[in-house]
Amino acid sequence: MTAVPRSTLRAGAAVVARGMREQPRWFAVAVLGSAVYGIMTGAMAWVIGRLTETVIGPAIAARAVSAGQLWQIGLTISAVVLLNVAGIVLRRVGAGYAMFGLGAAYRQRVTRQYLELPLSWHHKHPSGQLLSNANADVEATWNIFAPLPMALGVVVMLLFGAVQMVVVNPLLAAVAMVVFPLLFAANALFQRRMSPQVTRAQQLRADVSEVAHESFEAALIVKALGREDQEAARFAEVTYQLRDANIAVGRTRGTFDPAIESIPTVGTLVVIAVGAWQASRGQVSAAEVVQIAYLFSVLSFPVRAFGWVLGEVPRAVVGWDRVNAVLQATGAMEFGAGSLPPGASALPIAARSVGYAYEVENPSGGSERAPVLRDVTIDVTAGGTTAIVGPTGSGKSTLAGVLVRLVDPDTGAILVDGVDLRQLRHGALAEAAAFVPQQTFLFEDTVRGNVTLGLAVSDDQVWAALRLARAEGFVSALPGGLDTLVGERGANLSGGQRQRIALARAVVRNPRLLVLDDATSAIDPSVEQEILAGLRQAVAGTTVLVIASRMATITLADEVVFLADGRVVDHGPHDELIQRCRPYADLVTAYARDAAERADTRHTGAAEVTR
Repeated sequence: MTAVPRSTLRAGAAVVARGMREQPRWFAVAVLGSAVYGIMTGAMAWVIGRLTETVIGPAIAARAVSAGQLWQIGLTISAVVLLNVAGIVLRRVGAGYAMFGLGAAYRQRVTRQYLELPLSWHHKHPSGQLLSNANADVEATWNIFAPLPMALGVVVMLLFGAVQMVVVNPLLAAVAMVVFPLLFAANALFQRRMSPQVTRAQQLRADVSEVAHESFEAALIVKALGREDQEAARFAEVTYQLRDANIAVGRTRGTFDPAIESIPTVGTLVVIAVGAWQASRGQVSAAEVVQIAYLFSVLSFPVRAFGWVLGEVPRAVVGWDRVNAVLQATGAMEFGAGSLPPGASALPIAARSVGYAYEVENPSGGSERAPVLRDVTIDVTAGGTTAIVGPTGSGKSTLAGVLVRLVDPDTGAILVDGVDLRQLRHGALAEAAAFVPQQTFLFEDTVRGNVTLGLAVSDDQVWAALRLARAEGFVSALPGGLDTLVGERGANLSGGQRQRIALARAVVRNPRLLVLDDATSAIDPSVEQEILAGLRQAVAGTTVLVIASRMATITLADEVVFLADGRVVDHGPHDELIQRCRPYADLVTAYARDAAERADTRHTGAAEVTR
């Protein structure tokens, strides 16, 4: 009765075995409850047969029933029903705890793995797919544990019921047993048709999740460019595909369900007909016919549980393959056992022949490496401020990410206080360094929560960090001060306000190394200069490395590193570079020249009008 391909069944059995090993107690409770349910279901048939023979039959013959007989019937049936209900409760509670426990555990493992994997891995996987892995795929993997205990209890029920029927009347048992192979065959054909359809529907759910998440993330762009109709059409395309897949599943189910439901009914009628014929010849009693007919009717429906399990097998296998691909993903960063020197003094950082390339898809569908950094060597002295300057696409942000080990370089090494970052223990760099990225992210939390991120610091320390980031004024004016909720991604704040809170988040940690990736781009130049000047004075024990584009920022640096095309073109103090490096001078003075030219144009135009 292979309802799905054997390879799929083997893979599904492996998934089930893994779940059983991880939730043995609750699964055992579910199976125990299911066994009690199976035995009590069979016992109910025996009880009804006995009551028919010893109580109901004599009462009908005597045309009278006593209160004692009624109590006997009620109490006996109630006892069996209570035990049956207890079995159902145990089965459902145990299965629920096992299924949801596995779901919770694997969601945590998947999301933990996301945090462990480097950004180079994330660059290759869209966020919508990752969301689907952690939600829909985990759910699909372990939903099989809902019907599985019942199916195992049905095995007990069938064995118990088959023995009963054979003991009562072998002929009626043989008639009844013919129906079960028909049920199994119908379920097998049903699942063979359903398996590919369910698998496709599961994959399309992930596709819908990916497109939906991307649409939500790009809401600002979509609205700003008036692309609502096009984005709705793109989402509708995958949604309609999922709709059609679900309709196909429903059509198949609607075709087979009536046939499968009718088989037990027809079987019961056949048993009753044969039993009545035997009873008319005195070969079987009415009680025995009632017992077997009832037993057969209650056994036929639970057999469907095998079909439910088989129906979940393809989804479980597809879900597990997608989840396991994340759990087994390579590229996790390796760590050593080294530590940075204790204390609060600033740390020097250096890059030695660093190279890095992104993996991008080519038109043929393959992938190739696109170099971004090439043989970069720099030295940042402890306690100083170094600015990294370069045209767009020169690799500045990539270098910042490599310096704080968001990714590891393909070649070369990053040294902090002379120690290769790859030799440090996990968390050692995060304890000493802080990074403020170009794209500010705030959690849907309070101002305090976004600054501390769980760090045990006092409100005075939070206010001091906000003061240094020039955020104290607007935070004090908020309705709840530090307790004000900033909204999803800081939607209730302006871009400059979000950047200042992100700066405070870094400063409150008293970092020994602070890397700012154009982290003040949305702040007024005058305020930016105040912040950077305040950083120089207040964080004397901090090495500051800033990706800069404004002259006001660059002139505050002790050293400037000029990048172009992923290489270090020149480095040194700003005054020296602007004299000896023409590309650098053209870049950093471009804004000032443009402003002067516009002012000169306006002045000339005004003079012409005056004349």
